[in-house]
Amino acid sequence: MKQSQLFTKTRKETPKDEVSTSAQLLIRAGFVHKELAGVYSFLPLGVRVMKRIIKIIKAEMDTLGGVELYLSALQDPEIWKATDRWNDASIDIWFKTKLKNDTELGLGLTHEEPLTRMLRDHISSYRDLPRYVYQFQTKFRNEVRAKSGLIRTREFLMKDLYSFNATVAELDIFYEKVGKAYERIFRAVGLGEKTFRTFASGGAFSKFSHEYQTVCDAGEDTIYLAMDQSVAVNKEVFTDEVLKDLGKKKTDFVQARAIEVGNIFKLGTRFSEALGLMFTDERGASAPVVMGSYGIGPARVMAAIVELHHDGKGIIWPKSVGPFDVHVVEINAKHTNEVANSANELVVQLEKQGMAVLHDDRDLSPGQKFADSDLIGIPVRVVVSEKTVKAGKLEVKHRADGEVEHLDTTQLASRLR
Repeated sequence: MKQSQLFTKTRKETPKDEVSTSAQLLIRAGFVHKELAGVYSFLPLGVRVMKRIIKIIKAEMDTLGGVELYLSALQDPEIWKATDRWNDASIDIWFKTKLKNDTELGLGLTHEEPLTRMLRDHISSYRDLPRYVYQFQTKFRNEVRAKSGLIRTREFLMKDLYSFNATVAELDIFYEKVGKAYERIFRAVGLGEKTFRTFASGGAFSKFSHEYQTVCDAGEDTIYLAMDQSVAVNKEVFTDEVLKDLGKKKTDFVQARAIEVGNIFKLGTRFSEALGLMFTDERGASAPVVMGSYGIGPARVMAAIVELHHDGKGIIWPKSVGPFDVHVVEINAKHTNEVANSANELVVQLEKQGMAVLHDDRDLSPGQKFADSDLIGIPVRVVVSEKTVKAGKLEVKHRADGEVEHLDTTQLASRLR
């Protein structure tokens, strides 16, 4: 893609109304646009990163046996009343609206209720189980204090997976499989070393749920991380009783700020009993389906990546999620056909090898182009200029470590593979 045709614009100045580094850099580099507090639009660069994050998540969901669907955002109050979650005392972050006939509706903040009701049409026997379904869908939460950019927003994309099993034992097995899949996801996107499976409140069915917390100064959550990094515990359950269960004591831990990028939760029969999702077991007896829910916020993941991977010049995208694989920067001060043709030929060759390439063909100074390249943070920058054309070598710079190499086209292709 030619950068002159890309719908984006970088900024030198830092947005004054953003406190988090990730929000500042994502706006300055042209990945997102702030509509209002807690609401962001994704520009083309941001969409490309989101799609790569989603691809990584989706591959793991499919491997688990998940089947993708897409549920409506408008919510029927009656099913939420059945689970006692429509009232604002239970969930105080509802966005509610009304139809022309004064019928009240909700804007979905999660989807346990509608999906449980839907599955009554698809599950009636043990032969229909297990079922694992997931979606990537926009959620709405009326946050009192929407801040920290993409870390806490009022409208956001969520991957939510739901499991439906016949027994608690089957749920337990699948729950651990999801946990391992989450660990692979966070490693793949570049958060693995700083993201920890964290004990959190479990509710009525299980003593604990688990959050995946990325340790970061910009995080809004407080966790306690064992000094040997073997255990992490959310502040809300950091009690002597819990630590005794874990075989730890308070002096084993250090306090840390963290971003919650995912969670896994055993729901048990909380929703199936309330909404009548039953099945007939092998003996002919009726029993409620045992459920679990598992969430990841792709936009929060994006923000966490930027919080961990940046420097004074801009974003440093891990190779797996960068908007492009290669940034070809054409330095053509004399506007010669030789330099332009060389840059175009290189782009074609790289794209034939499956590389996603951004070609900076803009009529700007080298300094402006290099500053933009560092700010946007594509993993590899390749300079094509009159000097490199004459030398028969390309100037290749790796964004992560700043290493500069001079390679011919064949060497570059081999290195990128």
